[in-house]
Amino acid sequence: MACTHDHSCEDHDCSSNWSLYKHIDLAKVTALNEANPGSVKSVFKAWEERLNSSGERLESNEGDPELLVYIPFTSDVKIKSISVVGGADGTSPSKLRVFINREGIDFSDAQSMQPVQEWELVENLQGVLEYQTRYSKFQSVANITLHFPESFGGDTTQIHYIGFKGEATQLKRDVVATIVYEITPNPSDHKTRAETGGLSHVE
Repeated sequence: MACTHDHSCEDHDCSSNWSLYKHIDLAKVTALNEANPGSVKSVFKAWEERLNSSGERLESNEGDPELLVYIPFTSDVKIKSISVVGGADGTSPSKLRVFINREGIDFSDAQSMQPVQEWELVENLQGVLEYQTRYSKFQSVANITLHFPESFGGDTTQIHYIGFKGEATQLKRDVVATIVYEITPNPSDHKTRAETGGLSHVE
């Protein structure tokens, strides 16, 4: 399912507040079949920069539109939606298949494995479409692999932007652990009447 932006982003949490861009471990992002090695890193940028195509783009090798992109995060994240801005003239990816917490996947693995979720994409040149995840399946994501098997008929697949919306869980998990520790009484601090024989201790 995809949702379009028919509202003001200032009134909704659809911009940088929910962007997981800053939680991507960019140095470890990789892609298979990219024409220009390392160019995959250029497609991850702030939400406000998603239509800035002045820089580099991710493009597959000529005559082979299949791409496989591996993205690790600096902490576990929950992913609500994925956005992909592709190229013009049939070079946008037409399908997306997603795998979670699987490292070292190659094209053979991607083609034979069952994805966690897959979408039929549309050409999203203006960056107004987001693809909603099955949220319950995207709760503790340490890394995600995106498989783009084909384009809309172009000789290559071009991608200008990939974005994730959601929230990082690492910091919140630490906060919750602290709160639980503080509000849960320590049994050793409260001896029961049975343990003391019904008598109160006099120190």
